[in-house]
Amino acid sequence: MTFSASPSASSSASSSSTSSHPLAAYGWDGGWDTEFAPHAAQGLQPGRVVRVDRGLCDVVTPAGVVRADTEFVVPRDPMKVVCTGDWVAVDPEGRDPRYVRTLLPRRTAFVRSTSSKRSEGQVLAANVDHAVVAMSLAVELDLGRIERFLALAWESGAQPVVVLTKADLVPDPVALSYLVEDVGTSAPGVPVLTVCARDGEGVEELADLVGRGTSVLLGASGAGKSTLANALVGADVMDVQATRDMDGKGRHTTTTRNLLTLPGGGVLIDTPGLRGVGLWDAGAGVGQVFSEIEEFALNCRFHDCAHESEPGCAVRAAVDDGELPVRRLESYRKLVRENQWIVAKSDARMRADVRQDWKRRQAAGRAAGEAKRGQGPWRPAPPR
Repeated sequence: MTFSASPSASSSASSSSTSSHPLAAYGWDGGWDTEFAPHAAQGLQPGRVVRVDRGLCDVVTPAGVVRADTEFVVPRDPMKVVCTGDWVAVDPEGRDPRYVRTLLPRRTAFVRSTSSKRSEGQVLAANVDHAVVAMSLAVELDLGRIERFLALAWESGAQPVVVLTKADLVPDPVALSYLVEDVGTSAPGVPVLTVCARDGEGVEELADLVGRGTSVLLGASGAGKSTLANALVGADVMDVQATRDMDGKGRHTTTTRNLLTLPGGGVLIDTPGLRGVGLWDAGAGVGQVFSEIEEFALNCRFHDCAHESEPGCAVRAAVDDGELPVRRLESYRKLVRENQWIVAKSDARMRADVRQDWKRRQAAGRAAGEAKRGQGPWRPAPPR
């Protein structure tokens, strides 16, 4: 008589084998095991990229961290360039030099548009589960910047978390609660934590949130990311520099993206300070950040309402009734326009639609100006 293992038993065995894998602490699981199987048959080793530097990268493998050349995985598409967090197949031990032979398909990727005139996408971190947006309380909170970060985070497929650092600089608990409330209004569905990394306040709560999977730490220079990374890791693994007293801004202490293991589980990717956070095809992410506006828009008279001068606009009605802050609507319009422009650069049909929309708005503006100067009656542009 023969016995076959039940599905639950085989699943348990599979889970056990992956949990005991040398790369389990870096996020290796059964899914990656399946993806890598064809490359294992070729004698290649699995690894995760922990740092990239000028055509070379540090890859953690079952045998330890190795230095590998990326010559064979340099595509024309910048979105497919090797990035911290990627899972790769590398040459086996004994090869010198060792090369990255291929990238495993990414599950998620945090992407922003570059500042170049060619408007290319740049992957900041790959295969992330949480996007931790660090904002310093040493300076006035920029809610619009938080919304921008969150749009990219939702679009990436990661769960965003907002962390207000340097909470010791706001000793009044009432004032601090108001700041948290303001951020919460701009971040629906997103946890908002206050942290003082130097004192350890709030660090444990954050560690519990990011203790599973991979997290990427994002924010401007001076936001306290390196100090926060050290607090989460429990050691001074990242250099820290003081911020400028006059404006609270910091220097670029971190110059590369580094992948660090956390003592309570999970891994953290620390990134350099970001000056620019340009959107990159983040339409769904923008909609998630401004979910209340999308809800109001369902009741607009016209399905393509721009929420400006159209009759029967439920969004503007919500503003008039005090249900929606004017700042939120202005921020929403700005990010929608920016995202449309980015998408239009690579989509001919979208480009034509955006151009037509701009012409309509310009015509309405000219007509309004002429009416104001008494040069003729003004009528609103007909709805699209």
